[in-house]
Amino acid sequence: MALPAAGRTVPFPPQPHTGAGSLRRPSRPPAAALRLGLPLFWPWEKVKIGPLSVSPMGFGTWAWGNQLLWGYQQSMDNELQECFNLALKNGINIFDTADSYGTGRLNGQSERLLGTFIREFEGPMKSPDDVIIATKFAAYPWRLTSGQFVSACKSSLERLQLDRLGIGQLHWSTANYAPLQERALWDGLVEMYEKGLVRAVGVSNYGPKQLLKIHSYLSSRGVPLSSAQVQYSLLSIGDEQMELKTVCDSLGIRLISYSPLGLGMLTGKYTTSNLPSGPRSVLFRQILPGLESLLNCLKSIAERKGKTMSQVAINWCICKGTIPIPGVKTVRHVEDNLGALGWRLSPAEVSELEAAAMESPKKMVQNIFQTA
Repeated sequence: MALPAAGRTVPFPPQPHTGAGSLRRPSRPPAAALRLGLPLFWPWEKVKIGPLSVSPMGFGTWAWGNQLLWGYQQSMDNELQECFNLALKNGINIFDTADSYGTGRLNGQSERLLGTFIREFEGPMKSPDDVIIATKFAAYPWRLTSGQFVSACKSSLERLQLDRLGIGQLHWSTANYAPLQERALWDGLVEMYEKGLVRAVGVSNYGPKQLLKIHSYLSSRGVPLSSAQVQYSLLSIGDEQMELKTVCDSLGIRLISYSPLGLGMLTGKYTTSNLPSGPRSVLFRQILPGLESLLNCLKSIAERKGKTMSQVAINWCICKGTIPIPGVKTVRHVEDNLGALGWRLSPAEVSELEAAAMESPKKMVQNIFQTA
């Protein structure tokens, strides 16, 4: 296979004509491409998070251990391992997790599973550092000192069976309810970095004002702030999210977009008469009735490009310069999400989607820990 010129996106292998003289790409990568490991993106198409080179998309593991919202059962572990293996074999090298992911006695289960999957992976891997694990440390009220925050990092490393993390992230800011605790948590990030426990430092659920503050403080301590993870999708674009993206770009901070599919609302799978089970149904019932324009736009573009609505929504995040981390629970999820790579929406299509999104009367509910 001839290599494309640097900087070009890589289409999937050409498909037969489907009529009207046009080519249609498959809605997900061809099975042969997945089996043979044909690249969905080339090495020079990786993006930077501080010193790290990562795939243009990662995967989130919030569901791995979460029984309440995502219905996790330990019987799912074999398929979750297949998900991990398939992702890694197709070039995905960044996985997001947290020390709070898991329900009750399963707290930390997401990290434990990732640690096991890394060790048992049978494909080519020079070292565990080839997999970038970005974990988040909860700002629990009993974590009052920098030392306690460093201990949390060490506990995560034990569950992950790693010597150091790719990215150590503060899961949320305490500025809204316990501002005096915040400085100790920042100092904990500094100590993790200085001790070599993390290769890069990031934050999650920080708004633009608080992001500027922690960036300034970490800079004064000689620690670069490499990433900021927030809810970012066609359902959550607003003035604050756009301002945050502008701040990130100006400071060289990579924005990681979680919930790029709006908890599933942008997949086209759900309607007001077909809601998901569990707590999500309450939120979907409130927001879905106003999404007709956006969902129709996603569907139209997806049909034109031979893609799925999910792939279009994820690709929009990539086109905005963010690293989306859609959650995966099944091999089908991985295969579908991989189809978001290797192509780009046109500027006109990006604008079309954003115009439709702005018509939606309701936006995604923001994380309660999101700061200004």
